Amino acid sequence: MEIKVMGPGCPKCKKLEENVRKAVEELGLQADVVKEEDMMKIMGYGVNLTPAIAVDGKVVMNGRVPDVAKIKELLADAGSK
Repeated sequence: MEIKVMGPGCPKCKKLEENVRKAVEELGLQADVVKEEDMMKIMGYGVNLTPAIAVDGKVVMNGRVPDVAKIKELLADAGSK
């Protein structure tokens, strides 16, 4: 599983990356967490409001910083599809 945290490097983006890494650890997932800061690449995903999360190339959340519990739900849902 590849989880891409997208955003320009602002405090919200950094917090989201931290929350994603914690959720992955708590779930015991084997996942590559990648930080994408290139706005052209981010816009290529159709994201125009950051921060955002993409799981295996599909955007699952954008425009907010969910807590670890919500990210765990998103990852569980994405992994079951």
